[in-house]
Amino acid sequence: MKIQVQTKVHAKLADVKRGFTEKLFLRLTPPFPPVKLQKFDGCNTGDQVILELDFFLFKQKWISKITEDGQDNKRWYFIDQGAELPFFLKRWTHRHEVRSSDNQTVILDDITFSTGTVFTDLIMYPLLLGQFIYRKPIYKRVFSQK
Repeated sequence: MKIQVQTKVHAKLADVKRGFTEKLFLRLTPPFPPVKLQKFDGCNTGDQVILELDFFLFKQKWISKITEDGQDNKRWYFIDQGAELPFFLKRWTHRHEVRSSDNQTVILDDITFSTGTVFTDLIMYPLLLGQFIYRKPIYKRVFSQK
């Protein structure tokens, strides 16, 4: 399944790129499930992010690897791919793209995921969509021009 969420912010592309840090990552993490960040290398090819998701009765590890990144004068992107996923996901690819035009920048979260069956994909879709809609006001707050 595919999820796409776009957020317009009033900041320059370079400022948004500079802001994609461990601190931002932690701010973007929704309250459930609680997440313990074990490793955050960054947003460049070869970097890794390791999380521990706490579902209270059990914990799950999530390891993503940055498989690609690139930039030109109008956009910057990086792709993280699930290397080790929680039990409910079989496949995860998240393309983060930041596009610049005029006085604003668009942050695109473009996710492709699979749980293994269409039925469970449909159940997970609104839950995962909610996790990315949660990011919109945070992006706007963090990247508003002062």
